Amino acid sequence: MHSNASHSGQWRALSEKLTPAFHVLAADGYGAGKSPAWRAKRPLRLADEVALLEPVFARAGDPFVLVGHSYGAAVALIAALAQPQRVRALVLYEPTLFALVDAAAPRPNDADGIRFTVAAGAAALAVGDRHGAAQRFIDFWMGKGAWQQMPESRRTPIADSVTNIVAWGKALFGEATPLSAFATLNVPVLYMLGKDSPASSRAVARVLVPALPQVDVAEFEGVGHMGPITHPELINDTIFGFLQSERLLLQVA
Repeated sequence: MHSNASHSGQWRALSEKLTPAFHVLAADGYGAGKSPAWRAKRPLRLADEVALLEPVFARAGDPFVLVGHSYGAAVALIAALAQPQRVRALVLYEPTLFALVDAAAPRPNDADGIRFTVAAGAAALAVGDRHGAAQRFIDFWMGKGAWQQMPESRRTPIADSVTNIVAWGKALFGEATPLSAFATLNVPVLYMLGKDSPASSRAVARVLVPALPQVDVAEFEGVGHMGPITHPELINDTIFGFLQSERLLLQVA
């Protein structure tokens, strides 16, 4: 499950690495890749993303492992809570469940960085400036100047998808699942994060990791929030190692 302003293609290298040993399915969330846009009048919720993916889960067969990055990792967590008996393990790279940060500490808090970025992006979109909204979003997650350094061929699809920034923000800040619910996820979890990531996503880890019953944490020096894209070999090797161990345990069982 991919991050915001991305699509299932971000996992191509990982899919190629895993395919000899695993059955791999990569899906697009609402408004990404080949999936439809969210058309309902009410705000998009993470549970809606889970419902969209149900045909993919059915095709995967039970039990399956969920791999997610950022927004996709948040969706993976909600999916696992909805039907825990179907999930063998979770692989998460910095899930962005910012509602947990707000619930743990009153504002102002470490989620304000992305909160203000979403607001600035929404203001840019309100005047028709998609590229300005995309620049604020990408520079927040990848560092100042990252948007300007990005090839034009990559900018256009990101600017198109970032029109969803308000919906993303509402889904992540409005998620009502309490922290205590995640303590019921008694499955192996690989939780990855970059040491250079923004305070907003690292704050989620500080709150969420202690609540997970079976969690291994992998923290990467010199890597940020977009690690699966900027450092794919490092991240993919880590994921592969974890999944190999889980596959062997599953075979023994």
